[in-house]
Amino acid sequence: MGIISSGFHGKRHTGNPALPPGQHETDTFPVLTAGPAPNVATANWEFFISTSPGERHTWSWDAFMALPQVEIRADIHCVTSWSQLGTSWRGVSLDTLFDDVEITSAFTMAHSYGGYTTNVPLQDLLDGQAWVAWEFGGRPLERAHGGPARLLVPHLYLWKSAKWINGIELIHEDVPGFWESNGYHLHGDPWREQRYS
Repeated sequence: MGIISSGFHGKRHTGNPALPPGQHETDTFPVLTAGPAPNVATANWEFFISTSPGERHTWSWDAFMALPQVEIRADIHCVTSWSQLGTSWRGVSLDTLFDDVEITSAFTMAHSYGGYTTNVPLQDLLDGQAWVAWEFGGRPLERAHGGPARLLVPHLYLWKSAKWINGIELIHEDVPGFWESNGYHLHGDPWREQRYS
């Protein structure tokens, strides 16, 4: 499956402490994805968290939007070497979504509409580090960028911020997701250049 990209323009900046190694800054938001973007209407959207004993928590779009919303300002870093600094988002903290969930394991698998998966350790999703975001730059998230909602884990490479998020499954082992099974690093820390396995 090929990568689809709308292209981007950026300059390599040296000495900027906000940029991880090997990254360059751009003011655009390149579109990179494997396969077509699913078209998910908010009326049909659902987010779930499932635990290993089989417990399942679900939110419709209306229930999700009724949760406390937060503004997020974050730098984002793509494994293909671009970074966009100071991006603004709006969404729901994973801390809020996990508030009534019994923690049964240390690892998770994020599931997206369209079948995409990515593994993320639970410790990278909690304590104010991750959100389910539905707004970018003051506007509803475009379908090409993962709308109606995507996972946002800005301290990891952006492929971990699964577009078109459908849910998070708690799992007992750190099992590779889609890109991880195709040679990408299991964790994806941009500051350690964890690009590939």
